[in-house]
Amino acid sequence: MKANFRKICAVAVIALTSAAANAASVTVLTSFPKELTDVYKKAFESMYPDTHVEFINKNTQAAVQLVNDAQLGHRPDVFWASAPDAFELMARNRLFEKAPETRNPAVPPKIGRYPMDDPDGFYYGQALSGYGIMWNKRYVQSNNLPAPSQWEDLAKSTYFGHVAMSSPSRSGTTHLTVETILQGEGWNYGWSQLLRIAGNCAAITERSFDVPDGVNKGKYGVGLVIDFFGLSGKYSGFPVDFVYPTTTAVVPASIAAIAGAKNPIDGKKFVAFALSRKGQELLLEPKISRIPVLPYGDLLDSVPGTYPNIFGVARRVKVTFDTNLAESRRLWVSTLFDKIITSLLPELQATTKSIHDAEKRAAEFPNERALALLKRAREIAYAPVALEPTSAQGKENSSQASAQDNKLTEETAQLWHAKARKNYKTAMELTYQAMLLITMKGS
Repeated sequence: MKANFRKICAVAVIALTSAAANAASVTVLTSFPKELTDVYKKAFESMYPDTHVEFINKNTQAAVQLVNDAQLGHRPDVFWASAPDAFELMARNRLFEKAPETRNPAVPPKIGRYPMDDPDGFYYGQALSGYGIMWNKRYVQSNNLPAPSQWEDLAKSTYFGHVAMSSPSRSGTTHLTVETILQGEGWNYGWSQLLRIAGNCAAITERSFDVPDGVNKGKYGVGLVIDFFGLSGKYSGFPVDFVYPTTTAVVPASIAAIAGAKNPIDGKKFVAFALSRKGQELLLEPKISRIPVLPYGDLLDSVPGTYPNIFGVARRVKVTFDTNLAESRRLWVSTLFDKIITSLLPELQATTKSIHDAEKRAAEFPNERALALLKRAREIAYAPVALEPTSAQGKENSSQASAQDNKLTEETAQLWHAKARKNYKTAMELTYQAMLLITMKGS
């Protein structure tokens, strides 16, 4: 009897092992959080019980590098991310395989003036993303802050110490937010605005997710985020809200079948699933709260009544996002941000606070010479320290740059760093002189 039982168990174990060995495996390379990937894994494996889904989570730059470095036939099967410039680059380098059979014909061809899919058919829009501001309503109320609506609001003195953002070198979505501001406001004013906002920041966070997490929990009052961070907080019950500034962009987060993949057949099944009505409905789960590419009419029963009308937002936004421009100068913009903001945040914060304090005093005790000094302090503190790169410079300083170009870039970056530090010091000295004049008049 015991021998028979052992024999039955052994047969069962062999059968299970054999089934597991024969099960197909789909590898999806993504920058998306576990809250999203877990939902899609469960739903896809429920639809295809003989297929196992494995997610590899990487930031966008690391994900692109992983595909580049992997041998043909050993690459992940699917690439899924928010960064349109990364998809543009990978399609140009023939890292994707065309998969027209995966496309959902109900998806509109454009969002505003921006194409939903790659014109050559290498990748497809799977969700829609815009860039904006989220805030904690309780925090804002308890600190007597107005609800923000524009990027420029975050540069006002009332928000000093209440704002958080990440760095474009650490986050693909932050890179897109920074590029949206630069493309919408122009290089010079865009950097001035970013410096003034960063001067009000309590932190430049290590990860993009740390910003919405901090706002959800009331650690920060306001954050610069991609929309799904703000919306997922709101629809998950946190006391937060989100707004699209006038200067924003709406672009697709895309999905593609990777060329040279290990399992291209089942990889394409996953792409088709993500673009299907079922895959689009999953985006509306509260902890995900992403915006589908399918029109709301096709998903009417699933869309919350307070969801943003993203197609309406896209019609009125100021920025038609240029993915080629963003991709060509990615390293340039990221390095500049880190050299003049991230690594010098305490100096920038101190300079910003001194300017705010002096301007407040000057409003109480006006002094023409002091006001002139403060105007000059602002001009110096928030002046761009780098010219806008030409397309050739951007290409030379991209991730494809040679070792010699990278050495040159590092030398240039150190000059930016030194110039910004000198600017903050000079602005502080001018502010100190202005405060002396104001104090003398007020005493």
